[in-house]
Amino acid sequence: MKERKVPQRKCVGCEMMKDKKDLIRVVRTPAGEINLDLTGKKPGRGAYVCPSADCISKAVKGKKLERALEKPISEEVYQKLLAELAHG
Repeated sequence: MKERKVPQRKCVGCEMMKDKKDLIRVVRTPAGEINLDLTGKKPGRGAYVCPSADCISKAVKGKKLERALEKPISEEVYQKLLAELAHG
């Protein structure tokens, strides 16, 4: 049986390529809301970040998530990311 390729994505924090399943997806829905996408299947524009506080803080400081999603991001979304990191 043929081995399947594992999808790779770039973390917006550390800018390293990693397996898609190892990253947290942040999605901007067609309605314009910004949410965490834990399934990786929600429709909309997505950006990926490592589940580490260091990468999340880099993405926040450099406004890298905002650029990737092409929309300003509220502090609440960043708090959700950090909370998800604590639970995950």
